[in-house]
Amino acid sequence: MNRVFHRAAILPLALAALFSSVSLQADTAEQSSYRISEPRLQMLGGAMQAQVAEQKLAGISTLVWQDGEVIHRQNAGFQNVESQTPLADDTIYKIFSLTKPITGTALLMLFEEGKFNLDDPVGNYLPEMRDLRVELPGFPDKALETEPANHPVTIRELMTHTAGFSYGRFSQSYTDSLYVSEDIQNIDTTLADMMTKLSRIPLRQQPGTQWHYSISVDVQARLVEVLSGMAFDEFLQQRIFTPLGMVDTGFYVPESKQDRFALSYTPTESGLQPFPNEGWLSKPTFLNGGGGLVSTMDDYLRFARMLLNEGELDGVRLLKPETVRMMRSDQLPEGVDGPNWAPGNTFGLNVAVVNDSVAAEHLPVDTYWWWGIHGPWMWVDPTNQIITLGMMQNTDYRHSRVVHGTVSHILYRPAP
Repeated sequence: MNRVFHRAAILPLALAALFSSVSLQADTAEQSSYRISEPRLQMLGGAMQAQVAEQKLAGISTLVWQDGEVIHRQNAGFQNVESQTPLADDTIYKIFSLTKPITGTALLMLFEEGKFNLDDPVGNYLPEMRDLRVELPGFPDKALETEPANHPVTIRELMTHTAGFSYGRFSQSYTDSLYVSEDIQNIDTTLADMMTKLSRIPLRQQPGTQWHYSISVDVQARLVEVLSGMAFDEFLQQRIFTPLGMVDTGFYVPESKQDRFALSYTPTESGLQPFPNEGWLSKPTFLNGGGGLVSTMDDYLRFARMLLNEGELDGVRLLKPETVRMMRSDQLPEGVDGPNWAPGNTFGLNVAVVNDSVAAEHLPVDTYWWWGIHGPWMWVDPTNQIITLGMMQNTDYRHSRVVHGTVSHILYRPAP
């Protein structure tokens, strides 16, 4: 990822006109007890309908939960444009990196069971991760040179994207090129296979020195397998999805549910072009802990409500309150900034955390959140007891971030 994700510079100018047309003076987001007003919710609905009417998105579903109830829910547009199948409450979406907070929850459940400490070396549990080396600067002008890591990668560094790993797609280095040549997330391999590949690739930078988006959440998924003795998908099903009643969440969409599965779309000069769903129609070999899940709005709401309620939902406790508070607090090493494409944020454990509301598009301080590359997002605002969820299937991630910024301005920007 890079600075093209910075939303403020590309928010639609029409947003200002929307605000000027609705009286919002009664509920600025700076009040100590902030409740989102009906005019703001109506504005949200209109703005999302406009995204579909202007053919910027095939469809988008939005939901806002506050003080124990849904105060807004809207399905705008289609899950399949060609068949004109509208989005519905039970539409199934590819959630991509919204998988990451779920993987983090799974690992933290094992933390609570005493299986590890956050500052333990990953190599204590995954021997392949011992004695890692680090790429020395010089790409692309000289051959690959490496040096030893100055300390063993820790589990906390995995959960804060400071371990030194990469994705191979969002930056350029020898390390990134090796991720590509090794096909690091090959769908026909396993998480264990991935660890073997990683052991042959240097870290992109010294651990603990930089926030850099990476496959570290897949390493977390492998840790869950090793520490629990269960396949990653089985752990999620038995320990999270079934207890929470997340009935449509998993690594693929079974045949009986495929009529509810939304297509993704790529915007082109000739209109929205469908992105094939074939990769999600059967159980995968590679259980992608950083981006492999499908889910519905209702299922993900149950997960988000568990987090908002500090680890418990409807009598089912997954995490202790103090563990959730740790998850949503700044966990970055001293002197390390959060994502450079998300100003106003630091980073907790598998979630970004707002520390500057204005810079973060007016999301309140302490809001924690993440999103997926095809657009779905989650914001959990513990101060005001608000959850905001959006589900869309749009391959233009830059435009998805514009949509996110539009929604945060509508719901939270103080009235002029």
